Amino acid sequence: MAASTQYAPTPIPHPYPVHVDAVDHPAASRWLWLVKWLLAIPHYIVLAFLWAAFVVLSVVALFAILVTGRYPRGIFDFNVGVLRWWWRVTYYSYGALATDRYPPFTLAEDPDYPAHLEVDYPEHLSRGLALVKWWLLAIPHYLVVGILVGGGTAVAWQADDNARWVFGGGLVGLLAIVAAVVLAVTGAYPRPLYDLLLGLNRWVLRVAAYAGLMTDEYPPFRLDQGPHEPGGRMTLSAPSAPAGPVTGRPGTEPPTVEGPAAGGSGLPPRGGWGAGSVISVIVGSIAALTSLGLVTGGVAALVADGVARNDDGYVMSRTETFTTSGSAVLFSDLELDTTGASWVPDRVIGDVRITVSPGSSSDPVFFGIGPNRDVAAYLDGASYSVERRPGIDQREVAGSADPGAPTAQTFWVASATGGGSQQLTWEPRDGSWSAVLMNSDGSSGVTADVAIGATFPWLTQLGLGLLLGGLLLAVASAAIIILAIRQAGPGRRTS
Repeated sequence: MAASTQYAPTPIPHPYPVHVDAVDHPAASRWLWLVKWLLAIPHYIVLAFLWAAFVVLSVVALFAILVTGRYPRGIFDFNVGVLRWWWRVTYYSYGALATDRYPPFTLAEDPDYPAHLEVDYPEHLSRGLALVKWWLLAIPHYLVVGILVGGGTAVAWQADDNARWVFGGGLVGLLAIVAAVVLAVTGAYPRPLYDLLLGLNRWVLRVAAYAGLMTDEYPPFRLDQGPHEPGGRMTLSAPSAPAGPVTGRPGTEPPTVEGPAAGGSGLPPRGGWGAGSVISVIVGSIAALTSLGLVTGGVAALVADGVARNDDGYVMSRTETFTTSGSAVLFSDLELDTTGASWVPDRVIGDVRITVSPGSSSDPVFFGIGPNRDVAAYLDGASYSVERRPGIDQREVAGSADPGAPTAQTFWVASATGGGSQQLTWEPRDGSWSAVLMNSDGSSGVTADVAIGATFPWLTQLGLGLLLGGLLLAVASAAIIILAIRQAGPGRRTS
């Protein structure tokens, strides 16, 4: 009698501490996906603020881990809630398009919604890994995530002279659209695409949690497809019946749900993050980011005041080379209001200095500043270049007229001309001004190096004011965030 052949069971992969689940069958209508970009706008707006708070609180958690080796539980629950919120919106919208049920506006787990996320709370985290895992160690995964999600699935209008429709997105968004088109044509959501999209989104969420310092376990380079990860825990309530047949899997009966999901009582309890606490954290986080901008601006102003000034007290820009085949380079629409509001000090800008060096030391160069209207009339019909954003945005104006020598004009309020390096000093006045760079005889073919600077008499006071305001705002934001975290601390429940 021949011995029976024995097969070793396939090992179940170790479950990752980020648990991403969904119902076994997608349930989406044929055409609602066409307008979900509009329906999801309120969630996109809220998520923009939530992600800002996620970043700020992750920085706070970083310092807490470095000191204590633990992730503060209140911050952990909030950041898990942000990931959960994002996953529900992704599942509803253009990350899967697998349900028509509108996502709830809550950080807490909703056992009735078809998409779920939980993260195991770590009792201890490595202080050393916290310093490097979110930027250095995660780089390989960032490259993968960049391919999966790209810049988001979007169609945008670029409003410039070369306006055009631009499509940008990653593999996840593209596959979701393909699944939606198949659903619209056949009435059935393609099961292989559903399983693949769940696996791709699971990969992205694992990386997000790892980069958010929620776990020290490195995300596996493994595509766990399907609504449930192998060996993972079930967090689902009984799945709702799909709206139509699902291709790729025989049978239409719903799967048997075992464990905590069967009765719903095994789901994690709702956290303590109510609407008031969430709003407080968002306000505190925005204030923290604003304070960072103020402090950065203040430090930059003080450094510029103490280091960037030349011997004459001017803060100069770097030298830019401007060239045109026409008769002039025009810097237009220089709107000035030197007094401003009553609380703004007079002469905020101070004197302006412009240095010009011709491309050839033997060619005389001209630089002049005059009223917009007079400069436009002078160049009318001539060929010249318009520098709307110097060094970035240049527009050519065609023409054949000879404007004549600029030195013969009388409307210039400040000008400098000659061979070699020229220097122009101007005391700004209210009005609309234009500046032109030309050859002194008005001939075509202009090339010169230009640098501009100003004295900024109030730069020291501005830097100190920004720095002090930023520090005060940082203290206020820290107080708001701490109070919100304490309010949503362990033992509290959302009403």
